[in-house]
Amino acid sequence: MEKRNPIILIHGLWNTASIFSSMTSKLDDIGIEYFAPTLNHSYGMTSIIDLTYLLNELILQKYGLEKEIDILGFSMGGIIGRYWIKKFKGYKRTKRFITVGSPHKGTLASQLIPQYPFKGISEMKINSSVLRELSNYDYLLNGINCISFFTYWDLMVFPGWRAYMNAGEKISLKVYKHKNLVRNSVSVERIIKELLT
Repeated sequence: MEKRNPIILIHGLWNTASIFSSMTSKLDDIGIEYFAPTLNHSYGMTSIIDLTYLLNELILQKYGLEKEIDILGFSMGGIIGRYWIKKFKGYKRTKRFITVGSPHKGTLASQLIPQYPFKGISEMKINSSVLRELSNYDYLLNGINCISFFTYWDLMVFPGWRAYMNAGEKISLKVYKHKNLVRNSVSVERIIKELLT
């Protein structure tokens, strides 16, 4: 079998790495290496930037500075992954970047959340400074195979079309709950298919 890059799985707010259990059991069956750390979001009080620094330390410990990887981020995890690609020159080693229900263009669900103490949640507001900064560096995604999965019936990333990047392919999944984007068997099969392409 062709040697594939390890996949970094980045979970979202109010989740742990166990949110990916349906996906990781499939990856285990196929024999693809993955790394799914649990990041402490502190209920949305930890900044996306701080979480990105933590993720970088974990990636360095596991894979060093140069090993080529793929990234799959769910919800806020996709924003953390995107910030890592920018901040830590991840664009030099990331072959595939897949986000699932990630509020790349912000979400109305965050609009009324105060910045203090919920800094991480407030950074997902429409037109937040973090999301504006990322959009200024969209060109760094040009050399990466990017895919945004989303659902139009997402009440966490609302409206649903705010969950895709400008770069790459946009794929709508017909599921009705945010978490089902990575738990529904049909969704998981579709995402795994793209990881194997």
